[in-house]
Amino acid sequence: MKPILFFLITASFVQAQIPIAPGAELKLAADGYKFTEGPAVDAKGNVYFTDQPNDRILKWSADTGKIEDFMKPAGRSNGLCFDREGKLIACADEKGQLWRIDPETKKVTVLLDNYDKKLFNGPNDVWVDPAGGMYFTDPFYKRDYWQGREKPDQEKQRVYYLPKGAKAPAIAEETLVQPNGIIGSSDGKLLFVADIGAKNTYQYDIAKDGKLTNRKLFCEMGSDGMTRDSAGNIYLTGKGVTVFDKDGKKLGEIPNTESWTANVCFGGKDMKTLFITAMDSLYTVEMSVAGTR
Repeated sequence: MKPILFFLITASFVQAQIPIAPGAELKLAADGYKFTEGPAVDAKGNVYFTDQPNDRILKWSADTGKIEDFMKPAGRSNGLCFDREGKLIACADEKGQLWRIDPETKKVTVLLDNYDKKLFNGPNDVWVDPAGGMYFTDPFYKRDYWQGREKPDQEKQRVYYLPKGAKAPAIAEETLVQPNGIIGSSDGKLLFVADIGAKNTYQYDIAKDGKLTNRKLFCEMGSDGMTRDSAGNIYLTGKGVTVFDKDGKKLGEIPNTESWTANVCFGGKDMKTLFITAMDSLYTVEMSVAGTR
Protein backbone atom coordinates (compact mmCIF):
# COMPACT_ATOMS: atom_id res chain seq x y z
CA MET A 1 0.00 0.00 0.00
CA LYS A 2 1.10 3.57 -0.63
CA PRO A 3 2.11 5.70 2.34
CA ILE A 4 -1.09 7.11 3.84
CA LEU A 5 -0.99 10.72 2.77
CA PHE A 6 -3.59 13.30 3.69
CA PHE A 7 -3.83 16.24 1.32
CA LEU A 8 -5.14 19.26 3.20
CA ILE A 9 -7.76 21.13 1.26
CA THR A 10 -6.26 24.60 1.48
CA ALA A 11 -8.02 27.93 1.85
CA SER A 12 -7.76 28.54 -1.89
CA PHE A 13 -10.35 25.82 -2.48
CA VAL A 14 -12.71 27.34 0.07
CA GLN A 15 -12.28 30.75 -1.52
CA ALA A 16 -13.02 29.14 -4.87
CA GLN A 17 -16.40 28.10 -3.39
CA ILE A 18 -15.99 24.36 -3.82
CA PRO A 19 -18.42 22.86 -1.28
CA ILE A 20 -15.81 20.95 0.73
CA ALA A 21 -16.43 20.42 4.45
CA PRO A 22 -14.37 22.73 6.71
CA GLY A 23 -10.99 21.19 7.47
CA ALA A 24 -11.58 18.28 5.13
CA GLU A 25 -8.66 16.25 3.79
CA LEU A 26 -8.30 14.17 0.66
CA LYS A 27 -7.76 10.66 2.00
CA LEU A 28 -6.39 7.56 0.35
CA ALA A 29 -9.08 4.96 1.00
CA ALA A 30 -7.44 2.07 -0.84
CA ASP A 31 -4.87 1.26 -3.51
CA GLY A 32 -3.19 -1.71 -5.15
CA TYR A 33 -5.64 -1.98 -8.02
CA LYS A 34 -4.71 -1.70 -11.68
CA PHE A 35 -7.12 1.00 -12.89
CA THR A 36 -10.16 2.11 -10.90
CA GLU A 37 -13.31 3.37 -12.61
CA GLY A 38 -17.08 3.66 -12.61
CA PRO A 39 -18.12 4.43 -8.99
CA ALA A 40 -21.85 4.23 -8.26
CA VAL A 41 -23.86 4.47 -5.03
CA ASP A 42 -26.81 2.35 -3.92
CA ALA A 43 -29.75 3.41 -1.75
CA LYS A 44 -27.85 2.57 1.46
CA GLY A 45 -24.81 4.67 0.54
CA ASN A 46 -22.58 1.72 -0.40
CA VAL A 47 -20.24 2.52 -3.28
CA TYR A 48 -19.43 0.05 -6.05
CA PHE A 49 -16.48 0.64 -8.39
CA THR A 50 -14.58 -1.25 -11.04
CA ASP A 51 -11.02 -2.41 -11.51
CA GLN A 52 -11.42 -3.01 -15.21
CA PRO A 53 -8.01 -4.52 -16.13
CA ASN A 54 -8.48 -7.06 -13.31
CA ASP A 55 -12.08 -7.69 -14.45
CA ARG A 56 -13.84 -7.11 -11.17
CA ILE A 57 -16.40 -4.93 -9.40
CA LEU A 58 -15.66 -3.98 -5.79
CA LYS A 59 -17.93 -2.74 -3.00
CA TRP A 60 -17.17 -0.18 -0.29
CA SER A 61 -19.46 -0.68 2.71
CA ALA A 62 -21.15 2.38 4.22
CA ASP A 63 -21.48 0.43 7.50
CA THR A 64 -17.88 -0.73 7.93
CA GLY A 65 -15.80 1.31 5.49
CA LYS A 66 -14.30 -1.94 4.24
CA ILE A 67 -13.83 -2.89 0.59
CA GLU A 68 -14.42 -6.36 -0.80
CA ASP A 69 -14.90 -8.02 -4.16
CA PHE A 70 -18.50 -7.92 -5.33
CA MET A 71 -18.11 -9.73 -8.66
CA LYS A 72 -15.24 -11.34 -10.53
CA PRO A 73 -15.17 -11.83 -13.47
CA ALA A 74 -17.38 -8.86 -14.33
CA GLY A 75 -17.49 -8.57 -18.11
CA ARG A 76 -14.70 -5.96 -17.99
CA SER A 77 -17.26 -3.55 -16.56
CA ASN A 78 -16.47 0.15 -16.75
CA GLY A 79 -19.14 2.72 -15.83
CA LEU A 80 -21.84 1.75 -13.32
CA CYS A 81 -25.16 3.18 -12.16
CA PHE A 82 -28.03 1.94 -9.99
CA ASP A 83 -31.54 1.91 -11.39
CA ARG A 84 -34.68 2.87 -9.44
CA GLU A 85 -35.26 -0.79 -8.49
CA GLY A 86 -31.87 -1.16 -6.84
CA LYS A 87 -30.26 -3.15 -9.62
CA LEU A 88 -26.73 -2.35 -10.76
CA ILE A 89 -26.39 -1.32 -14.41
CA ALA A 90 -22.93 -2.04 -15.83
CA CYS A 91 -21.22 -1.08 -19.07
CA ALA A 92 -19.64 -4.46 -19.72
CA ASP A 93 -17.41 -3.70 -22.67
CA GLU A 94 -15.68 -7.10 -22.93
CA LYS A 95 -18.42 -8.07 -25.40
CA GLY A 96 -19.94 -4.62 -25.90
CA GLN A 97 -22.88 -5.24 -23.59
CA LEU A 98 -25.10 -3.41 -21.12
CA TRP A 99 -25.79 -5.52 -18.00
CA ARG A 100 -28.35 -5.43 -15.20
CA ILE A 101 -27.03 -7.11 -12.04
CA ASP A 102 -29.09 -8.15 -9.02
CA PRO A 103 -26.93 -7.18 -6.00
CA GLU A 104 -28.46 -9.92 -3.85
CA THR A 105 -28.18 -12.90 -6.19
CA LYS A 106 -25.54 -11.45 -8.56
CA LYS A 107 -27.64 -12.70 -11.44
CA VAL A 108 -26.66 -10.95 -14.69
CA THR A 109 -29.23 -9.98 -17.30
CA VAL A 110 -27.83 -8.78 -20.63
CA LEU A 111 -30.00 -5.83 -21.61
CA LEU A 112 -28.23 -4.99 -24.86
CA ASP A 113 -25.42 -6.41 -26.97
CA ASN A 114 -25.81 -4.66 -30.33
CA TYR A 115 -27.27 -1.80 -32.30
CA ASP A 116 -28.58 -2.51 -35.79
CA LYS A 117 -27.05 -6.01 -35.56
CA LYS A 118 -23.54 -4.62 -34.99
CA LEU A 119 -21.54 -4.67 -31.78
CA PHE A 120 -21.41 -1.50 -29.76
CA ASN A 121 -18.02 0.20 -29.82
CA GLY A 122 -17.71 -0.24 -26.07
CA PRO A 123 -20.38 0.99 -23.62
CA ASN A 124 -18.50 3.31 -21.28
CA ASP A 125 -20.73 5.24 -18.88
CA VAL A 126 -24.44 5.12 -18.02
CA TRP A 127 -27.10 7.16 -16.24
CA VAL A 128 -30.60 5.96 -15.36
CA ASP A 129 -33.38 8.56 -15.50
CA PRO A 130 -36.29 8.74 -12.99
CA ALA A 131 -38.55 6.85 -15.42
CA GLY A 132 -36.10 3.95 -15.60
CA GLY A 133 -34.71 4.75 -19.04
CA MET A 134 -30.95 4.54 -19.58
CA TYR A 135 -28.61 6.89 -21.39
CA PHE A 136 -25.18 5.47 -22.14
CA THR A 137 -22.10 6.56 -24.06
CA ASP A 138 -20.41 4.33 -26.63
CA PRO A 139 -16.94 5.64 -27.52
CA PHE A 140 -14.25 3.48 -29.09
CA TYR A 141 -11.18 2.65 -27.00
CA LYS A 142 -9.29 -0.35 -28.33
CA ARG A 143 -8.88 -2.92 -25.56
CA ASP A 144 -6.03 -5.40 -25.33
CA TYR A 145 -8.48 -8.11 -24.26
CA TRP A 146 -10.53 -7.86 -27.47
CA GLN A 147 -9.91 -10.46 -30.12
CA GLY A 148 -9.82 -9.30 -33.74
CA ARG A 149 -11.39 -5.89 -33.18
CA GLU A 150 -9.10 -3.30 -34.70
CA LYS A 151 -11.79 -0.87 -35.82
CA PRO A 152 -15.10 0.26 -34.34
CA ASP A 153 -18.18 -1.72 -35.40
CA GLN A 154 -20.43 1.34 -35.21
CA GLU A 155 -19.63 4.10 -37.67
CA LYS A 156 -20.16 6.82 -35.06
CA GLN A 157 -19.40 7.23 -31.38
CA ARG A 158 -22.84 7.88 -29.95
CA VAL A 159 -25.04 8.40 -26.94
CA TYR A 160 -27.92 5.91 -26.86
CA TYR A 161 -31.18 5.87 -24.93
CA LEU A 162 -32.92 2.68 -23.82
CA PRO A 163 -36.48 3.40 -22.60
CA LYS A 164 -37.65 1.29 -19.68
CA GLY A 165 -38.89 -2.07 -20.94
CA ALA A 166 -37.61 -1.52 -24.49
CA LYS A 167 -35.64 -4.20 -26.30
CA ALA A 168 -33.61 -1.85 -28.51
CA PRO A 169 -32.04 1.56 -27.93
CA ALA A 170 -32.55 4.77 -29.87
CA ILE A 171 -29.77 7.10 -30.95
CA ALA A 172 -29.87 10.09 -28.62
CA GLU A 173 -26.80 11.96 -29.92
CA GLU A 174 -24.33 11.18 -32.70
CA THR A 175 -22.59 14.48 -33.46
CA LEU A 176 -19.95 14.31 -30.72
CA VAL A 177 -16.32 13.36 -31.31
CA GLN A 178 -15.91 10.93 -28.39
CA PRO A 179 -18.64 10.98 -25.73
CA ASN A 180 -17.56 9.63 -22.37
CA GLY A 181 -18.83 10.78 -18.96
CA ILE A 182 -22.57 11.23 -18.51
CA ILE A 183 -24.89 12.36 -15.70
CA GLY A 184 -28.41 13.74 -15.44
CA SER A 185 -30.38 15.87 -13.02
CA SER A 186 -32.41 14.13 -10.33
CA ASP A 187 -35.66 15.53 -11.76
CA GLY A 188 -34.86 13.98 -15.14
CA LYS A 189 -35.00 17.26 -17.03
CA LEU A 190 -31.31 17.78 -17.86
CA LEU A 191 -28.53 15.59 -19.23
CA PHE A 192 -24.82 16.41 -19.24
CA VAL A 193 -22.46 14.62 -21.63
CA ALA A 194 -18.70 15.06 -21.71
CA ASP A 195 -17.16 14.98 -25.18
CA ILE A 196 -13.62 14.09 -24.17
CA GLY A 197 -12.55 14.08 -27.82
CA ALA A 198 -13.59 17.71 -28.33
CA LYS A 199 -12.66 18.80 -24.77
CA ASN A 200 -16.15 20.10 -24.14
CA THR A 201 -19.11 19.19 -21.94
CA TYR A 202 -22.65 19.80 -23.17
CA GLN A 203 -26.01 20.25 -21.49
CA TYR A 204 -29.28 19.00 -22.99
CA ASP A 205 -32.94 19.31 -22.15
CA ILE A 206 -34.67 15.93 -21.91
CA ALA A 207 -38.05 15.75 -23.62
CA LYS A 208 -40.88 13.59 -22.25
CA ASP A 209 -40.11 10.90 -24.82
CA GLY A 210 -36.43 10.82 -23.81
CA LYS A 211 -35.15 12.76 -26.82
CA LEU A 212 -32.40 15.30 -26.22
CA THR A 213 -33.07 18.90 -27.22
CA ASN A 214 -31.59 22.38 -26.88
CA ARG A 215 -27.95 21.37 -26.72
CA LYS A 216 -25.68 24.04 -25.32
CA LEU A 217 -22.05 24.23 -24.30
CA PHE A 218 -21.82 23.76 -20.54
CA CYS A 219 -18.04 24.22 -20.22
CA GLU A 220 -14.88 23.99 -22.30
CA MET A 221 -13.57 20.83 -20.68
CA GLY A 222 -14.06 17.18 -21.47
CA SER A 223 -14.18 14.47 -18.83
CA ASP A 224 -13.75 10.77 -18.25
CA GLY A 225 -16.44 10.51 -15.59
CA MET A 226 -18.75 12.95 -13.83
CA THR A 227 -21.23 13.48 -11.02
CA ARG A 228 -23.59 16.15 -9.72
CA ASP A 229 -24.48 17.42 -6.26
CA SER A 230 -27.77 18.65 -4.80
CA ALA A 231 -26.78 22.29 -5.46
CA GLY A 232 -26.46 21.55 -9.17
CA ASN A 233 -22.66 21.64 -9.27
CA ILE A 234 -21.00 19.36 -11.82
CA TYR A 235 -17.78 17.45 -11.06
CA LEU A 236 -15.54 16.56 -14.02
CA THR A 237 -12.42 14.39 -14.00
CA GLY A 238 -9.09 14.13 -15.75
CA LYS A 239 -6.23 15.84 -13.95
CA GLY A 240 -7.85 15.70 -10.54
CA VAL A 241 -11.48 16.79 -10.10
CA THR A 242 -12.71 20.12 -11.48
CA VAL A 243 -15.94 21.57 -10.12
CA PHE A 244 -18.36 23.83 -12.02
CA ASP A 245 -21.52 25.49 -10.78
CA LYS A 246 -24.92 24.91 -12.41
CA ASP A 247 -24.22 27.65 -14.96
CA GLY A 248 -20.87 26.23 -16.07
CA LYS A 249 -18.68 28.62 -14.05
CA LYS A 250 -15.51 26.98 -12.76
CA LEU A 251 -15.40 26.90 -8.96
CA GLY A 252 -12.00 25.28 -8.56
CA GLU A 253 -10.14 21.98 -8.45
CA ILE A 254 -9.61 19.09 -6.07
CA PRO A 255 -6.14 17.79 -6.98
CA ASN A 256 -4.43 14.51 -6.21
CA THR A 257 -1.01 13.08 -6.99
CA GLU A 258 -2.19 10.57 -9.60
CA SER A 259 -1.52 11.04 -13.32
CA TRP A 260 -5.19 10.53 -14.21
CA THR A 261 -8.49 10.73 -12.37
CA ALA A 262 -11.10 8.56 -14.07
CA ASN A 263 -14.37 9.03 -12.24
CA VAL A 264 -16.21 10.33 -9.22
CA CYS A 265 -19.44 9.89 -7.23
CA PHE A 266 -21.01 10.76 -3.89
CA GLY A 267 -21.64 8.05 -1.32
CA GLY A 268 -21.88 7.20 2.36
CA LYS A 269 -25.01 7.17 4.50
CA ASP A 270 -25.43 10.95 4.30
CA MET A 271 -24.28 11.11 0.65
CA LYS A 272 -21.70 13.74 1.62
CA THR A 273 -18.52 11.77 0.90
CA LEU A 274 -16.99 12.26 -2.53
CA PHE A 275 -15.38 9.08 -3.87
CA ILE A 276 -12.66 9.53 -6.49
CA THR A 277 -11.23 6.74 -8.63
CA ALA A 278 -7.72 7.59 -9.83
CA MET A 279 -5.30 5.14 -11.46
CA ASP A 280 -4.70 2.30 -8.96
CA SER A 281 -6.43 4.04 -6.05
CA LEU A 282 -9.65 5.15 -4.42
CA TYR A 283 -9.75 8.51 -2.60
CA THR A 284 -12.39 10.21 -0.48
CA VAL A 285 -13.06 13.75 0.71
CA GLU A 286 -15.86 15.00 2.93
CA MET A 287 -18.17 17.59 1.40
CA SER A 288 -20.58 20.16 2.84
CA VAL A 289 -23.23 19.30 0.25
CA ALA A 290 -24.83 15.97 -0.60
CA GLY A 291 -24.73 14.26 -3.94
CA THR A 292 -27.75 13.09 -5.91
CA ARG A 293 -28.65 9.55 -6.89
